Amino acid sequence: MIGVSLSRWTMSYFAAALAFLVAAEILMALGYGFPHEALQAPGTLILVHLVAIGWLSLLVCGALFQFLPVLIAQPLFSNTLPLPALISLIAGLTALILGFLQLAGSVDPTLPFFAFAGTMLGLGFGLVLWNLARTLWAAPRWPLSARFVVVGLISVVATVTLGFVFALALGGATASEPVLILTGAGLPLHVIAGLGGWLTFTAMGVSYRLLAMFMLAPELERRSTKAALYVGAAALTVAIVGGVLAILLNGNLVLVLLMAGGLSLVAIAFYGTDVIHLYRARRRRHIELNSRMALVALVFLAASGVLISVLFAFGRLGDHVGAVVFLVAFGWLSGLGLAQLYKIIAFLTWLECYGPVLGKTQTPRVQDLVVEARAIKWFWLYFIAVGVGTLALIVGHLPAFQVSAATMLLATGGIAVHLVRTRRLMDVNAALRLPQGAHRPRLLFSLSHQT
Repeated sequence: MIGVSLSRWTMSYFAAALAFLVAAEILMALGYGFPHEALQAPGTLILVHLVAIGWLSLLVCGALFQFLPVLIAQPLFSNTLPLPALISLIAGLTALILGFLQLAGSVDPTLPFFAFAGTMLGLGFGLVLWNLARTLWAAPRWPLSARFVVVGLISVVATVTLGFVFALALGGATASEPVLILTGAGLPLHVIAGLGGWLTFTAMGVSYRLLAMFMLAPELERRSTKAALYVGAAALTVAIVGGVLAILLNGNLVLVLLMAGGLSLVAIAFYGTDVIHLYRARRRRHIELNSRMALVALVFLAASGVLISVLFAFGRLGDHVGAVVFLVAFGWLSGLGLAQLYKIIAFLTWLECYGPVLGKTQTPRVQDLVVEARAIKWFWLYFIAVGVGTLALIVGHLPAFQVSAATMLLATGGIAVHLVRTRRLMDVNAALRLPQGAHRPRLLFSLSHQT
């Protein structure tokens, strides 16, 4: 990481993302949205977008602004664009939530919230894509991990495009028959493009690099890595492109999704073998908390594949698609996100605070900024709550799900406290906390200097 510039607004993205995660968990604990309402009910759509855009997308964007330059050894194109992008995304998500409240009859129906949401979210993601695409364009070559990110960025274009189409239809801005048909049947494609392409594929690419870096394991360019990339990209193409064509041409959407699902399970299997190889090939014998919890998140990803296969075999997948989405969103993506945040924030804080004085005075190690023995209980509590919540959804026990959501909220709060303590250097030995020449980092942004 020597010579890498810190992304100025990454911490702001992380803080906003955690706030939206907490908001979603509060709503679930109070019984708002699914499973108390239907999957396409306004309350459920609010929950889904709080998690998908507010929590996971902001988390991934913040991470990419910092780590995509590391993947391709190129500086970020602009350290200024992330702030207007963040403001646009938050404004767009707020308008989208108000639009869903219009559908529920809770907000004045005459205000054009859906149109405004589509515009602001398109602007926000457009700024993110422009910044990252220009960064990628400057690189002489893309390692495999960066190619996963490229597929993820293409998927977010598909996700935003479908979302914009839905917003036009729901807001009454068009009566075009193809738009209405796609809006009526295209929700699964929107979810697949978002959770499967944008979020999962990007997380896979970044995790290849982060796990190798934090565990001192060799970079992966194996056949299985290429297979995970190509098979996964094929699955997304079949699902999104094939799905749209099937809907508009009155084809068999179920068959298309089955083909895509089979390919995705193969891609996940290849990715799993790669991650296991990273753990076995690591030079760091002690596995730190973030890597241990990332492995638990991978177990939840595998469990998602098993659950999908079992439900499909018994003809119950349609009945429990909400449980599958919950397991993927909170067990795999959120679990991995929280685990990596624990290390990323410590690592970036250490670079910002102690990077300028390295070699000039005694400084703490990265692991001296955290106390894993105190934090680990919150991660285990979170993952156990997600597991119990998934089971509660499958058996239809709504009170148990609400208790699980409240427990997830408690665990997330505990993890967030540790993240703030890390950022404020509260767990660093007082004698080493601020040596001469070091500065205390700001909570919500970083001073952009070469480290």
